[in-house]
Amino acid sequence: MTRSKDQLIKDRARLMGPNVATFYDDPVHFVKGDGVWLWDADGRKYLDCYNNVPHVGHCNPRVVEAIHRQASTLNIHTRYLHDGILDYIERLTATMHQSLNSAIVTCTGSEANDIALRMVEALTGKRGIIATDATYHGNTSLVSQLSQSNVPTVGFGLEQYFRFVDAPDSYRAYDSDGTIFANNVAQQIAEHEKSGTGFAALLICPYFLNEGFPDSPDGWLKPVANVVRKAGGLLICDEVQSGFGRVGTHMWAHEKMGVTPDIVTLGKPMANGHPVGGVVTNNDIIARFREGYRYFNTFGGNPVSCAAAMAVLEEMDAENLMDNAKTVGAHARARLSKLKEKHEIIGDIRGSGLVFGAEMVLDRKTKTPASAQTDKIINAMRHRGVILSKLGRHKNTLKIRPPMPFSIDNADILFDTLDDVLSTAL
Repeated sequence: MTRSKDQLIKDRARLMGPNVATFYDDPVHFVKGDGVWLWDADGRKYLDCYNNVPHVGHCNPRVVEAIHRQASTLNIHTRYLHDGILDYIERLTATMHQSLNSAIVTCTGSEANDIALRMVEALTGKRGIIATDATYHGNTSLVSQLSQSNVPTVGFGLEQYFRFVDAPDSYRAYDSDGTIFANNVAQQIAEHEKSGTGFAALLICPYFLNEGFPDSPDGWLKPVANVVRKAGGLLICDEVQSGFGRVGTHMWAHEKMGVTPDIVTLGKPMANGHPVGGVVTNNDIIARFREGYRYFNTFGGNPVSCAAAMAVLEEMDAENLMDNAKTVGAHARARLSKLKEKHEIIGDIRGSGLVFGAEMVLDRKTKTPASAQTDKIINAMRHRGVILSKLGRHKNTLKIRPPMPFSIDNADILFDTLDDVLSTAL
């Protein structure tokens, strides 16, 4: 059945319920993807500067072939033995610190974060969790309590276990070495202990992507990691958005920020769109978790998913995609700097590797967020064939997070278009 765009929107509401989110004032109906490009139902081509799920490119041939080959052979769950999950975990953990040597494979990042929170309860016997006030970590009943960017209206009484600290903001409240953030976390640790809940863990994205990826120096997380460990808690780093070489300088953003987490959670980019997530930690923590929870996931770690995930790592190595992220990211920051000189609405630029963007303001002196104008920018870019989005507490920071094969030529198309939009559309 072929539907018009209007009919698609009506049928979504009828069949999927109201308020199902779409991007842009004029939603896009994509029908094909290849590399960093997308095509809509009318045959129009778009440059994808947003989607990190197709980490090594839309319809990557290596990943597609791996899925086809394994799906044509066998697909079972992990109560039967198969090599694929073991081969993948060995290769994945080899990219991390030696203490991160075991993993549970899930289907989503939400599941991964849910497991991580249960792990810290199993290990510490406590339930107090700390996160930032402008983050997102998933949508299970447990982890949705952390997602202040999408606050749930019901919480099954779980909200009592969560406390929040101000997200770092390098533009408005610069914290040069992370000590202010660490002190804020220490205060909330004390509140957890005072309440009787006790402190179990700090859960953060190590590059704070949802918070607007503040421009903090390498090693910035060391003070807060020390505070967490001194209090007997665990550090969980959610690398769903920031991992797999995206920051360009390191495979994992927690390395760039100078820490080794107790637990790393993974999701969207792991298998290039095949639903795979994961929790990486050490043998002792996993053993304690499995003593307390009889956890099983029917689809997590199945042979087809593991083949897709392995193909992503192979493609990254074969095409030197982390080095590409570093090179293109440096070019992107140079182009953004030039745009900032030309357009007063750009208050700040930031990013590393293939996550970069600009914060839009009404006035550079007052730093008043230009939230409505940011909406206009991303919608105008969409109509000019460039896909990106926004984030941050004020929803005024352009979020540019393209697939990893994104090139300098692609970046020039992006910034030439953005220059035109800032010159004519506001």
